[in-house]
Amino acid sequence: MIRRLAQLIPGLLLYGVADAFMIEAALGVDPWTVFAQGLSLQTGLGIGLLTNLIGVLVLLLWWPLRQKPGIGTLLNILLVGPGIELGLWLLPTPEALWVRIAYFTIGLLLLAVASGIYIGADLGPGPRDGLMTGIHLRFGTPIWVGRTAVEVTVLLIGWALGGNVGIGTVVFAALIGPLCSITLPLFAPRAIRRDRGAGTTTPAAPPEEQSTLRA
Repeated sequence: MIRRLAQLIPGLLLYGVADAFMIEAALGVDPWTVFAQGLSLQTGLGIGLLTNLIGVLVLLLWWPLRQKPGIGTLLNILLVGPGIELGLWLLPTPEALWVRIAYFTIGLLLLAVASGIYIGADLGPGPRDGLMTGIHLRFGTPIWVGRTAVEVTVLLIGWALGGNVGIGTVVFAALIGPLCSITLPLFAPRAIRRDRGAGTTTPAAPPEEQSTLRA
């Protein structure tokens, strides 16, 4: 447990720092934040409150996907925020466009790595990542397909509601799925195989996809 917590906590903090890189880049926020912004404009509720409510709703979607929350799910809520604040405090705000592009690129890559690290600790993924892996395990859908579909869906809804969309938002939605399909097998293969052994995959899934996490 100690070793897994030692993997989980840095992974969550790194996730927050990755978010900070993309926020400072000011090239567009991620799809879930676009969604929260759009809902905020339509309801008058704060983005922070709506982000929490969205997380609760996403957790409810875990039930039909046979996903179970863990301590990592709770720590996700507690540690990602401080990680963002730490990153914003440490990072100077860039002005040159090429520096902003570099910030965004670093943030996107770090976020994919951080996702693999904290999910690989096998103490429970965050609400949104649990939805991604749950879709993969339940239906045999490749990781990149499931995550990209979810990210694009919430992006379009948020945009229709008035959320802020930039070029970085589009790049994030298009690339986060393929990037996570690379990083997750590096850190989380045992968790995926264990869940499959518990019967969370469909019987029709090909044997090669039942033995390893496939993109």
